[in-house]
Amino acid sequence: MAKLNLNRTPLPKQKPEERVKNFNEVALGYNEDLAVKEAERCLQCPRHPCIDGCPVNNDIPGFIKAIKERNFVEAVRIMKKTNALPGICGRVCPQEKQCEIVCTLAKKNAPVAIGALERFVADWARAHPDQVPKDEIAPPTGKKVAVVGSGPAGLTCAADLAKMGHRVTIFDALHYAGGVLMYGIPEFRLPKQIVQEEVDYVASLGVEIRLDTVIGRMVTVDELLQKYDAVFLGTGAGLPMFLNIPGENLNGIYSANEFLTRVNLMKAYLFPEYDTPVKKGKRVAVIGGGNVAMDAARCAKRIGYEEVYIVYRRSKTEMPARAEEVENAEEEGIIFKFLTNPKRFIGDEKGWVKAMECYEMTLGEPDASGRRRPVPKPGSEFIMEVDAVIVALGTSPNPLVSSTTPGLETTKHGTLVTDEKTGRTKKDRVWAGGDAVTGSATVISAMGAGKRAAKDIDEWLRKM
Repeated sequence: MAKLNLNRTPLPKQKPEERVKNFNEVALGYNEDLAVKEAERCLQCPRHPCIDGCPVNNDIPGFIKAIKERNFVEAVRIMKKTNALPGICGRVCPQEKQCEIVCTLAKKNAPVAIGALERFVADWARAHPDQVPKDEIAPPTGKKVAVVGSGPAGLTCAADLAKMGHRVTIFDALHYAGGVLMYGIPEFRLPKQIVQEEVDYVASLGVEIRLDTVIGRMVTVDELLQKYDAVFLGTGAGLPMFLNIPGENLNGIYSANEFLTRVNLMKAYLFPEYDTPVKKGKRVAVIGGGNVAMDAARCAKRIGYEEVYIVYRRSKTEMPARAEEVENAEEEGIIFKFLTNPKRFIGDEKGWVKAMECYEMTLGEPDASGRRRPVPKPGSEFIMEVDAVIVALGTSPNPLVSSTTPGLETTKHGTLVTDEKTGRTKKDRVWAGGDAVTGSATVISAMGAGKRAAKDIDEWLRKM
């Protein structure tokens, strides 16, 4: 029996001192030899725990075996059967908490680098378009489905329904398709060209994409139901949460949504070539500890802030951000202030933020999230000077669709109520999935929801 290789093949990356000066992709990806070397580590376990750990049930051992055999065309074919967006998943999916954590090798040491291998397959397909096998599309059913939102849930649902033979139209409020993949995730983590090519792939399946169309204002869901047999809502969670403390309306305080949209979608990092200014200065504080906080902090460093702070009310152990993103931020010189929380923001005579008063925190008993609840330490207040603040505390769904759609039930948090297995809402002929249902979550969980809904919509349409 061959000896187990417990050492993961390192993924090439830009050096920290170079990448903080540009918005180019940090992780450079495997070449063919490195991908084959990593694929050879896979044990091809008979029980395939990695498949169960994947929200879209990718045939992970299948495409890895094909890589090992250097049959990259077959790897692409296997991947595309279940995943319409592999170039995106391979870059931003939290594999370490899903497929890789249950990898048999993880019991001994490092799991197989499933995410890096998935990215390799997608990048190989992009580089060899003439060799990529065409998708099988079922005969036309004559049924029409409207998909609202072109983020990961909407794109996945639309792609699957199109392959099933249905006529699908995506409606999106923005002037680019891709949702949070376009406006939220920075170029250095997910290049916009990759997103656009994945969107183009979905369109190539026959999906029509209508941009600059705000459902709930220009057209209602009920009006869509007059023209379409079913509607899927993948509207995401674009409404930012705030601290609700004094001074939060001062100039120079951004929601992470606004800051990242300005930097990514509106190209503020290329100002003045693109006329989208953002506040520049010496010191910025990012409030929060998730992936969005890391993205905002790393963008701020790249646009010229000398000191970038992550201000987080718990300790490093409780941070929800991916370990890889925290490590990248640390390498890039981001300063972490743990067990710290703002009390109020202080402005100058012109209404711009110049400082914030913070508490030191201690951790008490666990709260509903299972993490220990942060409690302010009495008498611990201190002043921290800042030129700008980015609030990255999460998001909730925009109420525009739910408030204009009678019969659509929501939770107290504004998320849509659905059947978890099928995505069906309380309103007839309407399904939903992704962040609009769960609140802020991962790209791959939204894709899983889009897949489950597409399957149920297809079954329902065929019984009409």
